[in-house]
Amino acid sequence: MYKTPCSRLSGLVGVTVKQKLAQNIPRCNQTARSLIQLHRRDPSNWLTYQHLNFLKRQYVAKSNSELHQRAIPKQAPVLTIVDERDDSVERQVQRVPTIDPVHADPQPEDVTSKAQPEISTLKAATEDAALTKTSMSSTVGTVDETPHVHVETEKAREARLDRQWKQLKLNVADLPDIYARLAKIKLTALVVTTAAAGYAMAPVPFDPVTFFVACLGTGLASCTANSINQYFEVPFDSNMNRTKNRPLVLGQISPLHAVSFALACGVPGVALLTLAANPLTGFLGALNIFLYTSCYTPLKRLSITNTWVGAVVGAIPPVMGWTAATGCLDPGALLLGGFLYSWQFPHFNALSWNLREDYSRGGYRMMSVTHPGMCKRVALRHSLGLIGLSTLAPVLDVTTWTFPIISLPINLYISYLAFRFYRKGDRNSARKLFFCSLWHLPMLLLLALTCKKPRKDQKDTALTPASAPLTMPS
Repeated sequence: MYKTPCSRLSGLVGVTVKQKLAQNIPRCNQTARSLIQLHRRDPSNWLTYQHLNFLKRQYVAKSNSELHQRAIPKQAPVLTIVDERDDSVERQVQRVPTIDPVHADPQPEDVTSKAQPEISTLKAATEDAALTKTSMSSTVGTVDETPHVHVETEKAREARLDRQWKQLKLNVADLPDIYARLAKIKLTALVVTTAAAGYAMAPVPFDPVTFFVACLGTGLASCTANSINQYFEVPFDSNMNRTKNRPLVLGQISPLHAVSFALACGVPGVALLTLAANPLTGFLGALNIFLYTSCYTPLKRLSITNTWVGAVVGAIPPVMGWTAATGCLDPGALLLGGFLYSWQFPHFNALSWNLREDYSRGGYRMMSVTHPGMCKRVALRHSLGLIGLSTLAPVLDVTTWTFPIISLPINLYISYLAFRFYRKGDRNSARKLFFCSLWHLPMLLLLALTCKKPRKDQKDTALTPASAPLTMPS
């Protein structure tokens, strides 16, 4: 049968490829066998599933093909023996202490020097056989085990399980402290203070019962938001020095307990604001919980817009205090919310500047981590904005014209510190701006309260004469 040149060429190429494959197959088998033997000789230098599972929870540095932090603590030394005759069989032999030689009975003096080497050779062979028998008997049943399996004593097992799983022993006496840290009691106190300032600035008569209900409901809503926030951020809080001692991270309280505490605070808090104050205040309380837990918390790991959403969350409590007193949203309520909104940027941006490493380790996308220039600019911009908002207060009939004047020094001072932070961008300038913001807000609200504009009914009472003029008897 006649073959075309193309068929001849393809047949020649096929024969050549077949010869090459036949030559490379023994070499590939030898290479694969060498890799397997290398892995069996020193398996600790290879990445296994245990290492990968460990990397999910911790950061492990790798240098020179060695893990600086091992996934399994090193136990008693184990000698791994690879049978060169059969690659599929592998035995682990525990190190056996040295066996002292047994002294035999003294030989008769007539034993020749030629027989002594034979006796010593026989004794050495007997000891080697006994050692091999002991080693084989101690490793029966471990032929199929992986190199990472080791014999673990009961005491070591209990210690390992104690490090991994601890039985939760909750002391009732520790619950107040745990609840206080779960609710971020200092932050909650600041939220309640701003709500009280909003109620006090409202142009209505002061009602102690409504004031107490507004403060209590706002505080309970804040406890709920902070607790749920910690529940969601346990894996990330454990990587940050600032948050690694929180109750859920330390295992002082179970997640179910934390969620139950949040519900026990949130449901009566929102109900109290809705029924005892007014539905508008209750709606704002529920909205604040939603924004903090469902918007701000997940956004912290997605976008820098979380800072602006968090500023809205912080601006709502004084508005809630105002609406609890008046039952409606007035320009004065929005002005107080604007004070809190602008104040939070120099406060939080200065705080996050010195915690950049922590936030980066936790995986949070903050301005100080991803946009450091914007972080400084925004802090300066909103510090200057506090001066404009203070000037707007008398225009909206919230305060008198005295307030912009007496609040100007503290507003200029925080703006000066924000400008230094913008120019230098170091830890010292950020720290000074942060500590200034801690006393600036209470002072600003106190000055606004002292310069509060009197109500219209109070003006009418002051203009009305205290008593009718006396008439002379005729």
